[in-house]
Amino acid sequence: MDLNLMRELSVKTDSKIVLLVMDGLGGLPMEPGGKTELEAADTPNLDALAAASDLGLSRPVAAGVSPGSGPGHLGLFGYDPLRYRVGRGVLSALGVGFDLKESDLAARLNFATKDSSGKISDRRAGRIPSEKGEELVKKLNAGVEIEGVETFVLHEKEYRAVVIFRGEGLSDALSDSDPQRTGLEPLPVKPTDGSKEAERSARIAGAFIEQANGILADDHPANTVLMRGFGMHPALPSFDETYRLDAGAIAVYPMYRGLARLAGMQLLKTGSEIADEFSALEENWENHDFFFVHVKPTDSAGEDGDHERKSRVIETVDAQIPRLLDLGPDVLAVTGDHGTPAKLKSHSWHGVPFLLHSPYTLPTADSFGERACAGGSLGVFPAEEIMGLLMGHALKLQRYGA
Repeated sequence: MDLNLMRELSVKTDSKIVLLVMDGLGGLPMEPGGKTELEAADTPNLDALAAASDLGLSRPVAAGVSPGSGPGHLGLFGYDPLRYRVGRGVLSALGVGFDLKESDLAARLNFATKDSSGKISDRRAGRIPSEKGEELVKKLNAGVEIEGVETFVLHEKEYRAVVIFRGEGLSDALSDSDPQRTGLEPLPVKPTDGSKEAERSARIAGAFIEQANGILADDHPANTVLMRGFGMHPALPSFDETYRLDAGAIAVYPMYRGLARLAGMQLLKTGSEIADEFSALEENWENHDFFFVHVKPTDSAGEDGDHERKSRVIETVDAQIPRLLDLGPDVLAVTGDHGTPAKLKSHSWHGVPFLLHSPYTLPTADSFGERACAGGSLGVFPAEEIMGLLMGHALKLQRYGA
């Protein structure tokens, strides 16, 4: 989508838009001929909504490409994920409220389990509770010392944390240490270009991992760290300037709050449960004209390979839909940032179910699921077109040309 075109055509109106994102919504059947997690879920409210909505499948990045959560959400917000590349570490740092400077280097940390042979046996350290994660972060902050940089480690949630290196001459042209699979040794962090800044930054990252391994050696199952998503603070076109929207973001996990903050949305206070997020929407309804509502547990269940649990999370969201509709949004979209099929236990390249409800739709199905969306009026389309669709259906775009 051409952001300059959006900036040219966007107008301020009283209409309200809600973008409800169930992270990792797309799925697959566990067996041939079976149902996806969304199709298997009992979703009377979403099905009724689908019968009065446009449906389609969005493509997050490109055909066959499995996106990370960062690129997946950037596409949803209308930013070309191939042009605007944001390291996951940046999103994590912003999401926990860290004042990230332009010269800071940030990386996402996973506390993980390394076996006696040096191979990773669990990339998430058994999903340790947040209390344990906070304890480990304190240890790292007290014990890590790297010459030439300040090091800050902040906890996100459960096994997730973020590390920020502050100093001169740093670079984010670095490879990840996370092998992305169990049974493999962690990878060395390497420079991805020939600059002296990248070489120095790779040495700093390596020193951090070495010291962290020593500090965490006796903290089974979280006895090592994996680093990925190196990044430095990018400049994104302002959401407000581009779309003329006063946007509020409701998300529990810090990374997604960081994404929203990077786009210029106001972060709204919410509790940790799905119902709490819809309460936050109700409480802030009069204060904004665009709401990004993010639900994380769908993705977590998919990554755990739990088809049934992912369906139950979708059912939990479905139960909240009447509360949302009672607010009277002019435009409502329900989708995901990517698929996380339980069958794959990871993000996938498959089309993501997309539902768009407004007074100006062409309904084609009576249920919300992958197969219904595949035959919908919107077809398969790039995710970065979603904001244009929302703006058009909300009558927030002027006509282009005479």
